[in-house]
Amino acid sequence: MKTFIDDDFMLQNDPAGQLYHDYASRMPILDFHNHLPPREIAENTSYRSITEVWLGGDHYKWRAMRNDGIDEKYITGGSSDREKFQAWARTVPHTIGNPLYHWTHLELLRYFDIDKVLDPDSAEAIYTETNRRLAEDEFRVRPLLEKMQVKVVCTTDDPADSLEYHRAVAEDDSFSIKVFPTFRPDKALAVGNPETFHAYLDRLGHASDIDISSYTDLIEALDARHAFFHESGCRSSDHALLVPVAEEYTEQEAARIFATLLMGGSVTAHEIRIFQTAVLIELAKMNARRGWVMQLHIGALRNNNSRMFRQLGPDTGFDAMGDLPIAAPLARFLDTLNTSGELPKTVVYNLNPRDYEMLMSIIGCFHDGRTPGKMQLGSGWWFNDQKDGMERQMKAVANMGLLSRFIGMLTDSRSFLSFPRHEYFRRIVCNLIGSWVEAGEAPNDMKLLGEMVEAISYRNASEYFGIS
Repeated sequence: MKTFIDDDFMLQNDPAGQLYHDYASRMPILDFHNHLPPREIAENTSYRSITEVWLGGDHYKWRAMRNDGIDEKYITGGSSDREKFQAWARTVPHTIGNPLYHWTHLELLRYFDIDKVLDPDSAEAIYTETNRRLAEDEFRVRPLLEKMQVKVVCTTDDPADSLEYHRAVAEDDSFSIKVFPTFRPDKALAVGNPETFHAYLDRLGHASDIDISSYTDLIEALDARHAFFHESGCRSSDHALLVPVAEEYTEQEAARIFATLLMGGSVTAHEIRIFQTAVLIELAKMNARRGWVMQLHIGALRNNNSRMFRQLGPDTGFDAMGDLPIAAPLARFLDTLNTSGELPKTVVYNLNPRDYEMLMSIIGCFHDGRTPGKMQLGSGWWFNDQKDGMERQMKAVANMGLLSRFIGMLTDSRSFLSFPRHEYFRRIVCNLIGSWVEAGEAPNDMKLLGEMVEAISYRNASEYFGIS
């Protein structure tokens, strides 16, 4: 019987152990997609408690606590930090089988050297010890990143953002970790609420110094901000889509629809899709022109609990997998760009794992024979960033593409304590490949396979995004 989280945690065969300890574990971290606040990196923030840095904003944990019958006052309500932590400790023993159980104990061990199991009996001692450590300078944000061998962080940022904190980090010679923005223009396509949309256009116009009074102005404003982000080191865009949009359109149609929106007129659902298609195509062309990566996050059915959405707002644990058809529109969208020679490097993430093989078959149509791994199926996302989800995603990549070209893991997190997820992923990929060696399905060539896991852990992403 193995010990819980020992040196060979999740490594179930000898080749897996060699691959992880001799190769994967030595690689730095390039976290190319997360939701970390750049201000906290620039200001080297310290935290008042483990609750603030660990439970605040973590809708994974919030969802589990609700499932466990924990009252909302101990989750997002006004209870004290100690009470919220103790409530989480009551839930943790019930998360066995959920990746939260692994993440919780990996994070306690890797950051705080705490190898106790978190439960109601150990909660007070762990709360006291973690808070004591968080008061020390080496537990501010920057040392936390350095402790995990993080080399590059790519945050998620609106086109209208000033990027002042990214500049502050870049100009600080005392800090070696690179922090780059990611261009996330979702609000420029969110036309469902006219008041919010118009307010956003004002903000975007102010940031770009362009009076947005036409569709052409909108595209020029987005391109101006795209160029500004490029100068600030950005090398990727990110787009959240329930389903890909790929309507036939003309620029005149898009201009007419935008003019109607500006005047407060009503538009049909089909017209909204036309407008969104036109803007996304233009954004993708900007990516191709500047050599960026385009990331598409597909399939999140958001804010399903309307009562809790009204109470707490978005991103609080009430989203789910969508199951709408995505194959045909995605293929049309990619083909439109490919036909004009303006298809950028593209990463497609999908929330519903039923679609992995379908997505691999589609993106496999658009490799260009020049760029290794140009079209990527992103790592197991959100509900899939656990052992089964990661293995299923990687097997789809291996079966229908080239796992050796896979760009690997990201945290997609809002917490500076989330970076052991890279270790978790690396152990899983090493165990998967090691199992193939054990079964005689891959050669027992540690140099060959070691280079493969090093590439998946770091090098592929560094070359793909052009950052290191």
